[in-house]
Amino acid sequence: MINLRNVSKVFNSKVKALDAVSLKIDKGDFVFIVGASGAGKSTLIKLMYKDETPSNGQVMVLGKDLSKLRRREIPYLRRRIGVVFQDFKLLEDKNAWENVSFALEVTGTPRREMQRRVNQGLALVGLQDRKEAFPGELSGGEQQRVAIARALVRNPDILLADEPSGNLDPKTSLEIFSLLERANMFGTTVVVATHAQDAVNLLRKRVVELKDGTIVRDERRGAYNY
Repeated sequence: MINLRNVSKVFNSKVKALDAVSLKIDKGDFVFIVGASGAGKSTLIKLMYKDETPSNGQVMVLGKDLSKLRRREIPYLRRRIGVVFQDFKLLEDKNAWENVSFALEVTGTPRREMQRRVNQGLALVGLQDRKEAFPGELSGGEQQRVAIARALVRNPDILLADEPSGNLDPKTSLEIFSLLERANMFGTTVVVATHAQDAVNLLRKRVVELKDGTIVRDERRGAYNY
């Protein structure tokens, strides 16, 4: 599903965010990317959906070499990848239902199919009773649930999450990770960059640790720290 080969990323010709990173993630994997702030976690996630391009090396996602993708091909790649952000990135002038449906509108999904899938997505995250609420009327945890429903509504092959619990309390954080785990159980490959030690230690998934832009640990059933 995802294969990085000797990937480096340098910003402003001097700041090295990643240094010769090689990483393979198979279909159905659930991978935590951990490490201190500035270790390169977010950069690694951004490379996987071509929000950044590597300075050196090769990034393969869903069988495609991202360096060879034409600009017009990028939206089609991203239709197969769901992304969840720390700051939710919801549209403030749209309610929960409309925020989720927007992900399908842009792909031309028929109205009846869109209604079925949006309702299903909101039910999955437990927000079917809050579908008419706007982001300002939702708690942080509820907003992140809407963001997860939006990411999953297109049935993506890969779900990428960059610090999805960064703005949430510990209890809500664990609930969010439980939703990501549930998506993985249905076959979605999940990659999460996080500082959430409790969640990583509880779920015992594959853990890849970054330090100063390099991978220093890759464990199949790992914890946040050694």
